[in-house]
Amino acid sequence: QVQLVESGGGLVQAGGSLRLSCTASGSIFSIKVMAWYRQAPGKQRELVAAITSGSNTNYADSVKGRFTISRDNAKNTVYLQMNSLKPEDTAVYYCNADLTTVQAMGAVFRYWGPGTQVTVSS
Repeated sequence: QVQLVESGGGLVQAGGSLRLSCTASGSIFSIKVMAWYRQAPGKQRELVAAITSGSNTNYADSVKGRFTISRDNAKNTVYLQMNSLKPEDTAVYYCNADLTTVQAMGAVFRYWGPGTQVTVSS
């Protein structure tokens, strides 16, 4: 059994900052990629940022220069530092992890966290 739990969401004024965290726990063998997605009301879920085990990163154009993704492999944790927040960043933020488990080391599965709300007021 694998679980992902996000934290750090909340309400912030435009121009402010938030730091999201997501920790994976359970029968994890290795985590390949960790990522943050977001879903605003009435919109599709979209990729915000992703990071590999070797710390290669990828960002959505809309957050480049404002958001920074990082991870602590020893803690199975991924972070999203969000600066210069805008009202259009308001969404539920989800983390996911592509990983292998102790029980199935040859197969990669994607697990999702339940999400954390980020609201940016103008």
